[in-house]
Amino acid sequence: MTGPGVVFTERLVQPDRRSCGAGVLVVARMLLDSGYAELVATGRHPVTGFVLPGALADRFRHEVLAMHRRVTGPVDAAGRLQLPWPRALGTPPWAVARQLSATGRPPVRHSVITVGAGRGGRDAVFDRVVAAAAAGRPVPVYVGNRWAPRHVVLVVGVAPGREDRLRCYDPARGRVVEVEREAFVRGRLGLAGWDRPWGAVLRAL
Repeated sequence: MTGPGVVFTERLVQPDRRSCGAGVLVVARMLLDSGYAELVATGRHPVTGFVLPGALADRFRHEVLAMHRRVTGPVDAAGRLQLPWPRALGTPPWAVARQLSATGRPPVRHSVITVGAGRGGRDAVFDRVVAAAAAGRPVPVYVGNRWAPRHVVLVVGVAPGREDRLRCYDPARGRVVEVEREAFVRGRLGLAGWDRPWGAVLRAL
């Protein structure tokens, strides 16, 4: 996995079936905060000197599980009260938006954009995701089946010279895969067994 502030050859896999959203948030923070990325990569923060023990996989697991507790707890990253959420149900999109809003420097409000079922709606969302990714902003995307969202991936960039192809970190695989526009608009993503895009967490307009 590569991106601003993070270069790893080892796979970063979500530690359990419920933590895809939290895994995406940890990787997003690593992409936006080079000091935090170094902490996860090496076990030591370059500025504060804070130490995380264990191997890379252990540190990533620790951070993902801690993130999952945080975003589903009664207080969000900005210290505001939020409705607690059962961790057994994963990570709700509004919690992802709140956490991502507090991650950047300076903080920028994010919101959840629902992906319409028609081609036009999916094309429009794909274009917004491309624009954000090309500007260096990671974008969480919820995917699932025809009935509900079931998994979260993170768009980390655009394939070189190909604005019709997104590079996505899939926490189920622990690596970056590519998704073409046609697969997105036709609902044939094939990400961790889920095909349909349901929503994206983007900077609020």
